[in-house]
Amino acid sequence: MFTGIIEATGKIATVQPLEGEGLRVMIASETLDMSDVKLGDSIAVNGACMTVVHKGPHSFKFDISAESLRCTVGLEEPGREMNLEKALRFGDRLDGHLVSGHVDGVGEVMKFAQIGESWQLVVQAPKSLARFIAIKGSIVINGVSLTTNQVKDMADRCILSVNLIPHTVQVTNLKHLKVGEKVNLEVDLIARYLERMLPETEPFEALKKRMGNA
Repeated sequence: MFTGIIEATGKIATVQPLEGEGLRVMIASETLDMSDVKLGDSIAVNGACMTVVHKGPHSFKFDISAESLRCTVGLEEPGREMNLEKALRFGDRLDGHLVSGHVDGVGEVMKFAQIGESWQLVVQAPKSLARFIAIKGSIVINGVSLTTNQVKDMADRCILSVNLIPHTVQVTNLKHLKVGEKVNLEVDLIARYLERMLPETEPFEALKKRMGNA
């Protein structure tokens, strides 16, 4: 588990093919504390949970399967900057929200512009994720825990808008985003489980009606 609060950034240093369709990727980072990292630990790389298979003083390697490559974007591009977060430990402060590190889909940047002291980021998400995205709800973009300010459902997609404070822009790779660029998305963990359970217990419309009359 993670929180979506980025600890450091690093760059993809090497990409090596494995047997089959997988890859072994090395991340180099001068700012990620590797002193408490051991083989088998989990590190979120641009929002995707990866297992450390080799570590150095300022680097680590992970293996990425063909399925993970299919569901994510950017994890195989040498030189690309990655957002990094080590796994949450019991007793740690939860400053973001509960993040699984399982990417649910790939979105596309529609707008990234500075407005006053903040930055507005507008992302087009797959229609399949629309039911999990709510105004003032949580969304993970490239591993960063963010709050949705606007949500607009379209026939074939969902458009969401978030605001980034200067600190977030400064310490993450979101500062490099451009219109048309792809990003990794993870929806709220609680919303995902509710969607699985509610249809078997009570229809959504009936539930909303009952809650409205409470």
